[in-house]
Amino acid sequence: MAFKTFINIFLDKTRNAYMWTRVLNTPFWAIYTLLPFIIYKDLHASAWQVACLISLKPIVSVFSLYWSSLVKRRSDRLISNVVWAGILSHLPFFFAPFITNAWYFVLASGVYMLFYRGVNPAWMEILKINVPEGARKSFFAYVSAFYHIGGAVFSIGIGWLLSEYYEAWRWLFPLFALLSLLAIAFQLLIPIKESVERKEYDKAVDSFSFKDQFKKPWKEAWDLLKERPDFTRFQIGFMLGGGGLMLWQPALPAFFFDTLQLSYKELAVAMTFCKGIGYTFAVPFWTRLMNKMDIFVFSGIVTLIAALFPVGLMLAQWHIFFLFGAYLLYGMMQAGSELSWNLSGPIFAKHEDSSTYSGVNVVSIGLRGCIAPPFGSLLCTFAGATPVLILGGGLCLLATWHMHMNKKREERSYLLSKLQTD
Repeated sequence: MAFKTFINIFLDKTRNAYMWTRVLNTPFWAIYTLLPFIIYKDLHASAWQVACLISLKPIVSVFSLYWSSLVKRRSDRLISNVVWAGILSHLPFFFAPFITNAWYFVLASGVYMLFYRGVNPAWMEILKINVPEGARKSFFAYVSAFYHIGGAVFSIGIGWLLSEYYEAWRWLFPLFALLSLLAIAFQLLIPIKESVERKEYDKAVDSFSFKDQFKKPWKEAWDLLKERPDFTRFQIGFMLGGGGLMLWQPALPAFFFDTLQLSYKELAVAMTFCKGIGYTFAVPFWTRLMNKMDIFVFSGIVTLIAALFPVGLMLAQWHIFFLFGAYLLYGMMQAGSELSWNLSGPIFAKHEDSSTYSGVNVVSIGLRGCIAPPFGSLLCTFAGATPVLILGGGLCLLATWHMHMNKKREERSYLLSKLQTD
């Protein structure tokens, strides 16, 4: 009985800490998603500055690997990694009331996303150590669903405040950042079971090399792509679809404010509320579909839906309900995209270690983040927002065609290998 009570303490404190971390960060995340539009409208940021802000989000995902590496073989660092990531990620936004330079918020966004991505391995390891597998899956799904619904609800109030009060975001950012940091009180209560002997860590330190650690993810990714042409073809398709999504991001602020003449309230309802609702309700559908469908076909459906998004935006020039419908569709697409992105590694790895496959996904996000948003910004400057939207949708259609053709190729390879075996 005493042992069961001991286990429940680990479980309850860990679940409470993770839940309150997500809950208290929900308002901040809701306003953070509006940051590109805020700097465009209120700080008069250029299309290039918006593109840099958008590009930094995926680019820093690569560098977040180095923050997460600090907890490898060091369970004693898990809590401090989580706490310091929360502090450092939110710290730049406490100066929002005093800064008028758009470049500062570009940098602040990059810092936030660096630690937002980098802390995830520490959290996953904490949940792995303290929460049983069955309870872990259901709990994680529950918190994720609440996070999206909560963000959708908060977005309405935030949009109203931004529309009614001039530059209200200046005091909302530090207020919500402070609210998010209250979760530290719960994080410090997490008990950690010692799962790794110190000798293993000391041995790892002896062989540590900054040069090797810097090159290792890139070399492993390149070797994998050469060894697995099927996974390489999947990455090409995902690069095309993801490139289309990133390409039109710098054009959205200009299109929303200059062409559609949207208020913050309308933008928040579309971008956060409609997208959050679409995401939440589509997750069960995509989950069932992925269990029945090949990864190439599944991803092709995702990119096909993505290609419809710019169509809805352009139709919104006639009625705003098309904008709401477009973002409802976008949320549904995003739910499928995240499943495809997160689970493609284990699907292709099968019985192998999937970490390298997932690492390639992270690297590919950073690479297309270096190319697509700057190109979209340049094109938007010279040709306007509409051609950028059309080109992004075209890349998504090209990705769908690529996935379809490679599904046929995989079927032919399977039939040929079966005939040779027979």
